[in-house]
Amino acid sequence: MTVRDQSKQSLNNSIAVTFKENLLKKIRIKALAKKVLASMGTYDSGKRTDIDALRELLDMSPYTSCNERDLVLYVRKQDAADTPSIIVLGNDLPLYASTVADVVLRRSPTVKEMISIRNAIKILKDSDIMVSKGAETLETIQQECIEMLDLTFDEQDLMAIAGDGAASLESGYQDGVLESLSLFGELLDFQPPPKRLAMPHFHILGSSGGVAFESESFGPMVLYGKVRNELKLIDAPILLADKANVEWFHQIVKGATPAAAEGAAVFQHLIRFVLDRTGAGDA
Repeated sequence: MTVRDQSKQSLNNSIAVTFKENLLKKIRIKALAKKVLASMGTYDSGKRTDIDALRELLDMSPYTSCNERDLVLYVRKQDAADTPSIIVLGNDLPLYASTVADVVLRRSPTVKEMISIRNAIKILKDSDIMVSKGAETLETIQQECIEMLDLTFDEQDLMAIAGDGAASLESGYQDGVLESLSLFGELLDFQPPPKRLAMPHFHILGSSGGVAFESESFGPMVLYGKVRNELKLIDAPILLADKANVEWFHQIVKGATPAAAEGAAVFQHLIRFVLDRTGAGDA
């Protein structure tokens, strides 16, 4: 290998690492947002928003935190002419378009400030500056976090992820296999299987919600058997209403029927799936 080739390979490796890290970060962002959403509820429900998960999510966002009186604020101001976007950390998660001073007045007024009739009107009604709250604000945070990531990739990036997965499979390193599968799953929008196809000790991801021949289906899919460190690919959808089709799936899981691909070769198929679906573009 020439010096030029070595330099090119080094650059490709650097790009692959950056893409993989960013894709893992995207997965983490979505997981945190899902966790926060699950913790949200009405005041009467007694549920309280998971503030720790929310803080971690906001720390990955373009917002900067600050403390004002008894409030924790997250402020985003893109340039001097823009009205700041301000999130108040709390159960209702309001997002305001206003100044810090105005938000503090409305959310944590002093007795002196409340004496003013003009201020009292602002304190009693914040709809004039509120952009969103609750789940809607959470969706905005998630999107803004993801927008900060460079998720462009090429075939070399996919090969690097596949290589890591294959090496982990060969050495029996479960976490490494699961990480590579989760990365490909994110690129392919794979989901966990329906209950009918969930199998003990198997990690399964696949294309969900498809309709084939007027019947609900699941697949293509990957199946990782944790006990035997076995990786399989089913490259066709399983029709959930078709007993024979579901039985065929179970025979593949048991090893009685061969899968479309097994072992490290599965990762090469996943590369092809991604390229066929998206080309070398954005994740």
